[in-house]
Amino acid sequence: MIVSILRLLRPGDWIKNVFVLVPVAFWLPGAGRAGPEDMASKGWAVALSFAAFCLAASGWYAINDALDMREDRLHPVKRRRPVASGAITAPVAIVVGAALAIGSLGIAAIVSVAFVWTIAAYLMLQALYNAGLKLVPFVDVATIATGFCLRAVGGAVAIAVPVSVWLLLCVFFLTTYLGFIKRTCDLTSAQREEGSLWRQRAEYGDLAELNWLLSVSGGLTVLMYLMYTLSAHAHMLFGSRALGLALLSPLVLVVVHRFYRRSMAGLSDSPLAALSTDRIVACASIVFVIGVYGSLYMPAFEAILKRVLLV
Repeated sequence: MIVSILRLLRPGDWIKNVFVLVPVAFWLPGAGRAGPEDMASKGWAVALSFAAFCLAASGWYAINDALDMREDRLHPVKRRRPVASGAITAPVAIVVGAALAIGSLGIAAIVSVAFVWTIAAYLMLQALYNAGLKLVPFVDVATIATGFCLRAVGGAVAIAVPVSVWLLLCVFFLTTYLGFIKRTCDLTSAQREEGSLWRQRAEYGDLAELNWLLSVSGGLTVLMYLMYTLSAHAHMLFGSRALGLALLSPLVLVVVHRFYRRSMAGLSDSPLAALSTDRIVACASIVFVIGVYGSLYMPAFEAILKRVLLV
């Protein structure tokens, strides 16, 4: 029973809450060089905010699995989920989900009142999603992407810094792309199983339509990232170090392409699964993280950029 409940919470998907940490990563090299005490308090606030979003997301995973039980039983992969497989009953899943949602608000209250409102907005958004938004094409994915934007907002609220519109745009289009990747993976795997009766909730039954949506959202993901790194806002925060971020844009394109290929093969859409099974995704991601760290936090790297790019 305990193992089934853990599966219900999908701890592997907690990596998605890393968006809470993004404002911190870009705040530190700019205005965030504070004293040890301030750093410790902000670090604790961010840790709590990450935990709150983990509980909130897992709560809705549990409730969503209970609501989608009959539909999931028709899917070759989703039918293995705890509720769909019968390992956990739907009422138990709903009780667990509600308890986690309440717990997330309790943790949020430790951070700040503003963060409580952020978590409350996320929970309300998930309620609207399950109430009917998940049935509307594109709106369903846009709703999920907005939830990721709230994670980024939550991270900024936790450390009491302004939210950049560039951050929100980058997060929105990236997670919109990943949302359509998931729907493509689901459709591809269902079509490859003979006799499958599963259908997308929002009626994504045409791979050509999904290809178009992937092309648009994937292109905008790369474009928004590149525009941000070359923007006056980034230059104001990081100076010439922003050009180092711009030079990493080919790695963003590599990862975007690899996720597209995985979706066409019907493989898992999970970022964690991609990192652990796809060497190209793993290598590109590692180099990207190293490049971001070098660009923002290593003075020697900045000196090299100035010398090579003549800035």
